[in-house]
Amino acid sequence: MDKDRQLQERVFINDIDSFSSKCIAKCLAKHSLECDGSAEKECRTLKLNDSGSRSYRVVGTISDGSEDDRPYVLEAYIRPSREKILQKLMECDVIVYNITQHPEQVDEARWAVTALHDKINDFGQPKKFILISTVMTWACSEPINSDDLELPFTDDDFRRRKAHPNFEKHLELEKMVTKVGKMDRALFSTYVVVSGLQYGLGEQVFHLFFKMSWLGEENEIPVFGEGNNIVPTIHVCDLARVIQKIIEHQPKPYYLLAVDYSNNTMEDIVKTITSALGFGKIQRKTFEEAFLQQDLSPIRACVLGPPAVGKSTVSRQICDYYKLHHVRLNETISETISHLEYMMRHTFSDPENDDSATATEAQELLSIINDNMEQNGVISLPLGYLDDQMLVKVMMDKLISNPCKNQGFVLDGFPKTYEQAKELFHVDEHESDERTPISLSNKKIMPEFVFILDASDSLLKDRVMNLPEKLVQEHKYEQEHFLQILAKYREKNMEEESVVNYLEELDINPLLIEITSISIPDNQLLMHTICERVGKPRNYAQNNEKIQKEGMMLIETTVKAEREQKELEEARQRSAHWEMWTKTLEEKRQWEVQQLEVLSVQMKTYLTEHIITTLSLGLIACGSAWPEDPIDFMAEYLIKNNP
Repeated sequence: MDKDRQLQERVFINDIDSFSSKCIAKCLAKHSLECDGSAEKECRTLKLNDSGSRSYRVVGTISDGSEDDRPYVLEAYIRPSREKILQKLMECDVIVYNITQHPEQVDEARWAVTALHDKINDFGQPKKFILISTVMTWACSEPINSDDLELPFTDDDFRRRKAHPNFEKHLELEKMVTKVGKMDRALFSTYVVVSGLQYGLGEQVFHLFFKMSWLGEENEIPVFGEGNNIVPTIHVCDLARVIQKIIEHQPKPYYLLAVDYSNNTMEDIVKTITSALGFGKIQRKTFEEAFLQQDLSPIRACVLGPPAVGKSTVSRQICDYYKLHHVRLNETISETISHLEYMMRHTFSDPENDDSATATEAQELLSIINDNMEQNGVISLPLGYLDDQMLVKVMMDKLISNPCKNQGFVLDGFPKTYEQAKELFHVDEHESDERTPISLSNKKIMPEFVFILDASDSLLKDRVMNLPEKLVQEHKYEQEHFLQILAKYREKNMEEESVVNYLEELDINPLLIEITSISIPDNQLLMHTICERVGKPRNYAQNNEKIQKEGMMLIETTVKAEREQKELEEARQRSAHWEMWTKTLEEKRQWEVQQLEVLSVQMKTYLTEHIITTLSLGLIACGSAWPEDPIDFMAEYLIKNNP
């Protein structure tokens, strides 16, 4: 191994856009904020200690393609396939897999260490594999001394550890990693770093307590359970230093506990937080009540309904009130195309940028989208004609992006079919396909609240008829096309396999809201109904009550402005639209009358020439003869005198 190689090592870290992995990557890069922004390219390889003896080039996977500034990362791979991950792992000197945040990380880490071990004969240089696990693999361990229950565990006690039932897979993976590392430590050494609960740099595990104390909405901050349990903790920067020391010194112990010297109970931690930021009071609650703490997750909602019912208007108002992201199909596809084009331009125009693989993938995806549009006869927006697989991929990428994942979202008018809903939200826990991109569980994007807006067909037609011409063209609500998509929507929702049925299968009970007004829905009443279902905003701001008041004022202002604008548009265009609609219907009626007249002329001529004369003579003869059976008489007469 040459000198440059020893001084500069390539480090892979999974999920570098998640809390702890991001913090570890930043710390390994020695806080990239110290670098001048104009020298970003140089900042991506940073000295980690004052002696300058070693530096690290950090690469890793991310869950979304947002253009966040990551000067501490040399390369970021957006949900790559396992084949591509293995290729990137083979290029690295150090592989760090963090499994402390999501259950999905366990399966990926197991695959990674197995795949690397299978490729050990192809290593160009020795590699180190570091697994960051959690102290929950020790949660059910028996005390070292029954007479002294507070006696702490040490690294040497790892063989007696017993995991919490929810972390059995983590424990199995720890054992597997240590076993693999014993086979050829000179070429492939492995380490297990069991991390305490991580804190610092924005918080995650303790974020709820910081938030509740800071907002001051509750006089007493909850402590779940007795609160007398000792909580092993570690600052994420200290955890990063542990990883750094392992890389540099390759210690003989392969199983390490990474916890600080604090000896605090859960009650101590919460009391300290609320004393510094809040009222200094705590309240004990049961463990079960922790699951009712809704502030733990952002709001995820979905608004569905027939065309022209007002889905986008209502979705926008929910987003304004709750400070959520408005996710619409066409806009999302447009953003995806723009982002892919940006990635291609940015990479190919920069000769020093070596992330050509990402740009190639972007080019391939863009080609697939364009080919898909051409096959469906679409050359410009709107883009609703992509096939289901592509639509679901694009929408899923949007929903698992950090903004939607962290702040919440309202899904506007999608999914439209049972198949789309199943593809978007379905999770098969037993399915494992190496070709499938690694991503977050679909459960992370499943809507918590679903609102179904509905109205009668006649009301929807009247609403479209009164829309401004610009909106009619934008939504393609011309008469014939609107009637077609409305009929298609009704047909889809009459089937046994509909979007609503699938959501009900997932134990999500949609709220049906009937729209009875031709104008914009009664927004205050509608929003009141929605807010009753959703509850308080879950935003991290100074005061949720203030948010609610500002939200209602914003809604009222928006409603007033929309009504005034709509009234002006209606005054200018109502008669024109009505006249055009009436004229179209009258022309269609006249055409039908003309067609009937053409057909009736032929029938009238035939009846006059061949039927009426003979029938008249037969009736005269019947009247003269007075037969006992007039019908039989007429039948015989017509047979004999058939012209």
